[in-house]
Amino acid sequence: MQTLSTERFSSRVEAYLKYRPHYPHEVIDSLREKTGLRPNHIITDVGSGTGFSAELFLENGNFVYAIEPNGPMREAGEQYLATYKNFRSVNATAEATTLPDRSVDYIIAGQAFHWFNAERAYEEFKRILKPGGWIVILWNDRETDTTPFLIDYEALLQEFGTDYNEINHRNIDSKKVHGFYRGAPVMDLDFENIQRLDYDGVEGRLLSSSYVPNVGDAHYAPMLDKLHTIFDRHATNGLIDMRYRTLLYAGQISQERT
Repeated sequence: MQTLSTERFSSRVEAYLKYRPHYPHEVIDSLREKTGLRPNHIITDVGSGTGFSAELFLENGNFVYAIEPNGPMREAGEQYLATYKNFRSVNATAEATTLPDRSVDYIIAGQAFHWFNAERAYEEFKRILKPGGWIVILWNDRETDTTPFLIDYEALLQEFGTDYNEINHRNIDSKKVHGFYRGAPVMDLDFENIQRLDYDGVEGRLLSSSYVPNVGDAHYAPMLDKLHTIFDRHATNGLIDMRYRTLLYAGQISQERT
C-alpha cells in the first residue's frame, strides 16, 4: 500500500468508526459452513482499519493479527477492540506483514483490498498462509440505484467527489478479485446489509469517505446543503436506509514456492 493510500483516511477516523457499516454475522456462518472455519484458527486481517472485520472473528473466538499501516486508524481499532484478549495490532502493510512464514490459517482483506499492490500482496499472503489456508476478500458495496435516495446520493458523490471515480472500490470487480487467486477456485457470496440512519448518520457516513471535501474546503458547505435537501426529500419518519451488498470471495491459493 502506497503512502497516499495509507494516510488518506487519517482525518476521517472518528466518522469512519461511528458511521461506516459493520459486516453481517452471515459472513461467519457461511465461512463455518463452506470453509470449515473454527475458533482455533489463526486469522490475519490485512488493512484492518478500525476493526470491524476483525471483530467478527474475535467474536467467533479466533486469534486475530490486525495489520494496519495508518496510525490513527490503527489506534482507533486498538481502542475499539481493546477488550478482546486474542487481538494483536500490527503496524505493517499487506505487502510486508512482518508475520512469520506459514503462521496463519485465514487471511482476511476487507474494505482495504483495492489499495493493495496485488502482485506483492499475493506473494506475501502465500508466504504467511499455512498449507490449506484460505484468503477471504470482502467489502460492503453500497447500492447506487435501488432507491430514489441512493440515486440522488450517488449523484451528489459524482458532483462533489474529489477523486471518487478514480479510487472507488467498484473499480475492483469480480474478475479482478478472481484474478488475484491466479486460477484457484473461488466462492462468491453476497449478503444484504442495511444501515438505518437519521440525518446525522447520513452526514457522518458521507464524511467518512476519503473522496469528499473536508472541513475548510470551499465545496464542503454546498455539499452538505445538497445532502440536507436530498435527505429531506426522501426521509421517512426522519430516517433513511443506506443499503449495501456485502460481497465475499473465498479461495485457497497454491502453496508451491516460486
